[in-house]
Amino acid sequence: MNKAIVFGLGCLGIIILVALMLGGAIIGGYNGLVQSSAAVDTAWANVQTQYQRRADLIPNLTRTVEGAANFEKSTLTDVINARANATKVTIDPSKAPTDPQQLQRFQQAQDALSGTLSRLLAVSERYPELKANANFRDLQAQIEGTENRIAVARRDFNQIAQGYNVKVRSFPTVLYAGLLGFQPKPFFQSSPGAENAPNVSFPSLSPSASPK
Repeated sequence: MNKAIVFGLGCLGIIILVALMLGGAIIGGYNGLVQSSAAVDTAWANVQTQYQRRADLIPNLTRTVEGAANFEKSTLTDVINARANATKVTIDPSKAPTDPQQLQRFQQAQDALSGTLSRLLAVSERYPELKANANFRDLQAQIEGTENRIAVARRDFNQIAQGYNVKVRSFPTVLYAGLLGFQPKPFFQSSPGAENAPNVSFPSLSPSASPK
């Protein structure tokens, strides 16, 4: 056989082998991105579930607190308004966001609700009739548990999103991830003490103490 033909067939075989290897790497990388992206979406859904659970608890809590004589209306109003604002800032619960500013607005609204809710529960300690109310005590415990689950869900989301982002930005997937629609995911920003799941505490206040 002509040496030129043999050489040409050899080169063709090498090209085909390289193409198959490259194609296999791309397919494997794509499948990995799909799985990782799905994991991020699942973690995001878990975050949304916990926030929704808290939002669902608040109406019962506020109705219970309203029944306390002379309860500070401004604190109660702050919680009601913060909940309304938080429910207005929505993100598709089935798909993790890719816009950092969108996630930042969502986090700010939810964190504002956390702050007003903590103040309401702290102020409630000044009212013995609330402390003796079984329904209030149950709601207080549920709020505490939900705040802890929110912190854990947010931490888990950040960890899973970080793993996904590493894949998106690693070679060779970085060469085609964007073309296939895989964009980096933003994180929840840390707040002081956010590295640990917070334990919501409700300190006792003396009747003469001013609410925070």
